Amino acid sequence: MVRAVVFDVGETLVDETRIFSRWAGRLGVPAGTFLGLIGACAATDRPLEDAFELARPGLDLPAEIARWAVDDPDDLRENFDADDLYDDVRPALAALRDAGFAVVVAGNQPPQARAALEAMDLPVDSIRTSDEWGVEKPDPRFFAAVAELTGVPPSDIAYVGDRLDNDVLPAADAGMRPVLVRRGPWGYLHATRPAAGRVDVVDSLLELPGLLA
Repeated sequence: MVRAVVFDVGETLVDETRIFSRWAGRLGVPAGTFLGLIGACAATDRPLEDAFELARPGLDLPAEIARWAVDDPDDLRENFDADDLYDDVRPALAALRDAGFAVVVAGNQPPQARAALEAMDLPVDSIRTSDEWGVEKPDPRFFAAVAELTGVPPSDIAYVGDRLDNDVLPAADAGMRPVLVRRGPWGYLHATRPAAGRVDVVDSLLELPGLLA
C-alpha cells in the first residue's frame, strides 16, 4: 500500500519552458531552435547538456551560469518560481495530503532550488535536492535517501517523474511504485516506449489520488 508520494521537479511539477526560453536568449539562438535541440536530445537519449553544446560549441556551462548571475543578478535566469508550476500541481498535492498520503519533493536540482520550492508554500511534507544529498538520479543511493526521508519502506512509496531512465525505472528497481507523467519532451517520448508498460502512466497529477488509493 502506498503511503508516501514523492515527486521529481523539472517537467513534473515545474514547466521549464520559460527557463529554456531565457537560455535561448542567453545563448543567442531562437527559442524554437533551442527547445528543438532539447527535444532532439530527449529523442536520442543524449544528456540535456548536449543541447547547450550544440547551441554553442565549447560552452563552459557552470562558467556561463556564473557570468549570467553577474550580468543580470535580479532576473530568474536559469531558475524558476511559482509562475512556472503546472496548473495541476497545487490541487493534486493538496488532494494527496487530504487522502492521507505523505507528500515529498525530491529531484535532481541545484542548491538554490530548495529555497525556490519552499517559497511556493506547496502542500508538502518535505523538500530535498540532489545537491543536498550529494547524489543524483538514477543512482540507487538517491532512492535510498528518498526512502530514509519518508520513513517508510520503498514498497510503500510512489515516485512520480517525467522520465523512464532517470526517474521511474530506477525507482521501480529500488522497490517503489513508478508513475510516469506524460508531459515535457521526455515524458511524451518515454510514454511511447515499451518499457512504459512496466509503470503507471498519467496525463495529469490529478489522477494520482484515485490511482494510488
